[in-house]
Amino acid sequence: MTAFGSAPSRFPDDDGPRPGSAARLSPLRELQLLESSQAGDPDALRELLVSYQHRVYAVCLRMVRNPETARDLTQDTLVKLIEGLGSYTGRAKLSTWIIRIAMNCCLSHLRKQKLRIHKSLDDAVGLTGMPRSGTITDPREPGPGTRVQRDEDQDLLLRALDGLDPEMRAILVLRDMQGLEYQQIGDVLDAPVGTVKSRLFRARSALRDAIERIGGREFDASGPDH
Repeated sequence: MTAFGSAPSRFPDDDGPRPGSAARLSPLRELQLLESSQAGDPDALRELLVSYQHRVYAVCLRMVRNPETARDLTQDTLVKLIEGLGSYTGRAKLSTWIIRIAMNCCLSHLRKQKLRIHKSLDDAVGLTGMPRSGTITDPREPGPGTRVQRDEDQDLLLRALDGLDPEMRAILVLRDMQGLEYQQIGDVLDAPVGTVKSRLFRARSALRDAIERIGGREFDASGPDH
């Protein structure tokens, strides 16, 4: 509990956010809620938090692939958001600022779990929690003849993603899952655009190499802007 209120206690289901589960606010409505929240209006704060909690949860789930841990990290993010809202100046978009808080929480958690993260990729298969629809790029709905191959590809991708360093995983989540622009990613990771592009290239290369190493065949994990 803070001067601004408390974070919502209800979280999305374990399979992640559903389309339409929390409609994004219009820029005008978001600004109104932000100003009211900073003025101490608890109802405005709650509406603002609810509008972002599904997106925060999605980021956390894709980073840690464990629903319980993702819920904890979502709670941590929302608490930090509440604590820092009074000092938010608007230099970055509110959504970018919130995702940065979420990503910092996730990276801090993963660094503390470095030993687990650096286990063999076979051990990483046991980490569950990401829905099968959560891939580096949004797959088109396959026909019956391609469903098995798609599932195999996703299994390879998730195993490889688990084996990447947290920083590499972060940039792939931000660009290829959340669809952030390079400048937004730079704001989240506190890095210039050129660095973002080079890190993304290295992360995609590392992901592709890991997938090929596990699966024994070529796999295109490059994304649309390679």
